[in-house]
Amino acid sequence: MDTHLTFAIRLAQDVGKLLLGYFQSSELQAELKSDRSLVTQADLEADRVIKAAIHQQYPDEFTLSEERQPSEADVKLATQRAVWIIDPLDGTTNFSLGLHYWGVLLARLNDGWPEQAVMFFPAIDELYYAEPGQGAYLNHSRLHVKPPEVNRPLSFFACCSRTHRDYQVSVPYKARILGSAAYTLCTVARSTAILSFEATAKIWDLAAPWLVICEAGGIIETLDGSQPLPLITGEDYSNHSFPILAAANAAVAQRAHLQIIPK
Repeated sequence: MDTHLTFAIRLAQDVGKLLLGYFQSSELQAELKSDRSLVTQADLEADRVIKAAIHQQYPDEFTLSEERQPSEADVKLATQRAVWIIDPLDGTTNFSLGLHYWGVLLARLNDGWPEQAVMFFPAIDELYYAEPGQGAYLNHSRLHVKPPEVNRPLSFFACCSRTHRDYQVSVPYKARILGSAAYTLCTVARSTAILSFEATAKIWDLAAPWLVICEAGGIIETLDGSQPLPLITGEDYSNHSFPILAAANAAVAQRAHLQIIPK
């Protein structure tokens, strides 16, 4: 296992323990950010701890986080060397409401592509990680996307709250909204869902799941043909979102393009 991956796993687990302390507190308060998403003191403290640890261990590597709006110069710099894409708390609304689907997301990119990915969901004790060519793992067991049983009664489609609001959806599976972008996408990697869709995923939502799903043998792509990866020099990712589709195989993904249509 690469030393960067070992470091990222340990860091995600440490920050997960920190967040569990906030999660179990009755005094946690959430505020609205300018983009109408929620932020809590837990998000900000987790972000601070992650950045400090990365900068101490790898002082020449850049960090790009949901809780920090980068300047254009920052993003240009990020594409010229290794960059860590961070979501210190994915699923803040779930976290604030006492629901268990939330986690810490870390992806280290080189030349714009993920080389290490770690996602830790402390409240349900699920650790996902991956490296290119080395496979994807859930709690140290290798993940392999299973061939979909499309007529299985339990087959489902994981999606976000904006899916049915903004799209005409004719997916023939039961829909489930889980409240965490990364966890929604990873239901495909663990063969829980045949298909998953996040309508407005940001780069920090998708960088880690992207590698995990690919290494598990699944398909991940955008619905509109846009390319979130590799990172593009000069691109401002702070307000750029992507409609991300993950599927058990290419046939399911191809059908989904005909079943999820923008209104």
